[in-house]
Parts: sequence; C-alpha cells; structure tokens
Amino acid sequence: MMGGVKAAREEWVSRLGFLLTMLGAMVGLGNIWRFPYVAGSNGGGAFLVAYVILLFVVAVPGLMGEAAMGRFAGAGATGTFRRMAGFSAPGIVVTLATFGIMTYYFPVIGWVIYYFGHAVVGTFFTVGFDSEVIWESFKSQPNLKLACHAAAVLVCGVPLYCGVSKGLERASLVMVPAFFVALGVTAGRALTLDGSSGGVAYLFTPDWTQLTEPGVWLAAMGQVLFSTGLGWGIALTLGSYLSKSNDIPLGAGIFTAVGDTSISLLAGLVVLPTVFAFGVDPTTGPELIFVSLPQLFPKMPAGYIWCLLFFTGFLFAGLTSGFAVMEVPVAVFQEESGLSRQQAVLWMMAAVWLLGLPSALDLSFNELMDFVFGNWMLPLATLATMLTLGWRFGAMKIRVLEVNYSADLYIGPWWDVAVRYLIPLSMASLLVWFTLDAFQSQSAFRTLGGLGFVAGFLLVSWLLGRTLDKRKDAKA
Repeated sequence: MMGGVKAAREEWVSRLGFLLTMLGAMVGLGNIWRFPYVAGSNGGGAFLVAYVILLFVVAVPGLMGEAAMGRFAGAGATGTFRRMAGFSAPGIVVTLATFGIMTYYFPVIGWVIYYFGHAVVGTFFTVGFDSEVIWESFKSQPNLKLACHAAAVLVCGVPLYCGVSKGLERASLVMVPAFFVALGVTAGRALTLDGSSGGVAYLFTPDWTQLTEPGVWLAAMGQVLFSTGLGWGIALTLGSYLSKSNDIPLGAGIFTAVGDTSISLLAGLVVLPTVFAFGVDPTTGPELIFVSLPQLFPKMPAGYIWCLLFFTGFLFAGLTSGFAVMEVPVAVFQEESGLSRQQAVLWMMAAVWLLGLPSALDLSFNELMDFVFGNWMLPLATLATMLTLGWRFGAMKIRVLEVNYSADLYIGPWWDVAVRYLIPLSMASLLVWFTLDAFQSQSAFRTLGGLGFVAGFLLVSWLLGRTLDKRKDAKA
C-alpha cells in the first residue's frame, strides 16, 4: 500500500504460466540432489512405491488446499490465515519456517552454481581431476562460498523484482521446459551405459517386505514434504495470484504431482544407472551428486555434453524453486509493511543473504538448520495449515467455494477426510518419529536444543501474530 491506496493484486497472465511456475516451485534440489540418495539409502524400489503413494494421498490434496486458501483470501500467508482462522500466528509460523529454510537452501543453490561453472569450463575433464579435491577446496574457501551464496540470492531475486507475471511467470516458462529436456536427454544417455540396468532394477524393483518397515514410509514422507514444498506456503502464495477461472485440482494437484514424480524419476534414472554402471555405492549419501557423479562423466563418451546438460537442468531446477520459495516471505512483507514490491524484494534479498551467512560458511551449521527445520518446522507448518483449512475454516466449505469452482475434475468428500484427518495424523506421526529418532541418533544436547528452538520459534510467531492482529484491528 503506497500513499494510502492499495495496489491491485497481480494475476497470472496464462494458465500455462501458473502451471509451470507451480511445477518449478515444487521441483527443485530436493528432486535432483536429495531424491536419488534418499531412494538409494532406503531400498530403491520400496522407497519409490511409498513415495508415489504418499505423494498422491498426502501431497496432492494438501497442495490443492493450499492453493484454494490463497485464491480465497487473495493474500499472502498472514493475510490468508487472518481471514480464515481469525488470527495471523499460523501464517507467521509458515512464513518464518519458509524463511528459515531459505537461509540454508540458498547456499546449496550456490553449490550448484559453483559446479555449473566447473561443468561449463570443463574442469571435470582435466588431467588429474579429483572430485574430492574440488569439493574440499570449495569448503575451505570462505570467500568463494560467500560469493556463490550471494550469486544464488541475486539470481533468484531478479525475477521477483520484476513481478509475478513479468518475472516469475516468464522465468518459469523458459526454465521449467529447459530442465525437463536437459534431464530427459541425460537420463536417455545414462540408460545406454553398460551396467546401467542394475540401477534401473534397483529403482523399479521393490522388495515388498521393506514396505512393512515404518522407516521407509517415514523417509518417503519426509522426501514428499521436502520435494513438493507442502506446508511451505508456496502453493498458498502462488494460488493467491489465481483468477477464478483457473482449475485448482488439475493445476495445483494432479499436474504438479505428475510433474514432480517425473522429475524425481528422471533424476533417479540419471544418477542410479550411472553409479551402477561405474560401480559406485548408491547409498553414498548427500555427496552422491557433488562428489561421485562428477567422477563419472569423464568416463562417458561425449561426457562434456552430458555433464553440461545435467548441471544445466540441476541449476534451473534449483533456481525455479528458489525464487518461488522467496516469494512466500516477500508477499507477506510487502502486504504487512506497505512497501512496494521492489522494496520488499530488496529487503528480503538482504535478509536472506545476511542470515544465510552461517550456513554458507559452515556446512555443519547448514546440517544443523536442516535438522531443526526439516525435522520439526516443516511438519509443524503443514499441520498448522491443514488444521486451519480442515477444522477452523472447514474442509467442505473450501472445497465447495474454491476447489471445485471452475474445475474440470470434481473433488468429492474423500478430500475432506484427507485434509481433516489423514494429513494432520501423518504430520503428527512424522513429528513423533523425528523426535524419537533424534534422541536415539543425536546427542541429547542437540535434540533438546532443537526442541527448545522450536518452542521459542512458536512463541515468537504467536507474539508477532498478536502484534499484527492488533495493528490491523486498530486500523479497522
């Protein structure tokens, strides 16, 4: 709001622009960097079965609900929860949780920029190349890490500065098809390698007995949250720019889920057949992309081309999710502060860069942030969203008013059950499992410190929410 006049809220120019932006938001580093090694560490095929089931049972109805909330309220997270729940605190939880994720997600985008640069200049193909040396050298250079972090913030901030239709939408229309093509072509090449069939079998041949293990399902649930952005407020914020003519079930639900699954499978079909072809352990862990894979491209015919294609797709996926994630706090900050969009974006870029410095400089701090936000804050934000949607406002009410409005695909009462019971119970189970696992796998000090941080986080969110609500009441 400038000069006491509320600016008209932007809308998507085209349905395709919304669809591709949603898909780009949900498809990011979680699909390409995280999915292959999490699948590799949790049984391959069994994990894939659990992942796809949970994607359609939990993520699809949840994303539909978030997009419907945003379109109904026509506001960012705090404004949406204020209208639907009667108070802002749940919106603060979602916004601050997403902002916290940004502070350690953007440094990882910086890693991808760094590796993309090496892919362009052909570092991986020089005589005596050692990926371990490259990785350790990067970790030992604070100025280089800061520069990559700054580059990630800058590149993701530019589309936001340009606006929703002229920035987010235009960037997505180019980048999303580009990373689909890049990963698809690279996956096709990986499947032609001698020995690649072992990776395909590992990914698509489930050991059905592993589906009886709760750990496989909980790992799949964690990947669904990290991969789709459910509970981050992304679908809610992007949905707030929807016109009434847009189809929420197809756009925010089925299309996004199919696209997310496709990219995850393409990433798996690039990484796992390649590592099997060259005898690399698929359970290597997070360094599978950054340490193991660069060693393999030089062993492939025309490896430079495949390497460049892969890291181009990897970079574009990271950037499209990066600027969509940043849009969540930008929208809230703009609406609550009264600043122009450009001013809000610049302030947010500065805040993300500054508060992301510890994660950029210290990888152990990055892991600590993921431990706290990935284990507790994401499920809590999703739980707050679904309780507001399903119970405070009413699942059937939002389904009639928004989900099925102008929809080609009719959504029945099963959706109410998913939003009111299934997703909240899944999030509660995930919180309990993460907490119990943390006490077993982490030190008591680290676990109790994390829980203390979460308690403080919720208190701060409640206090900030009360302050915003009082200010709005005073203005009214």
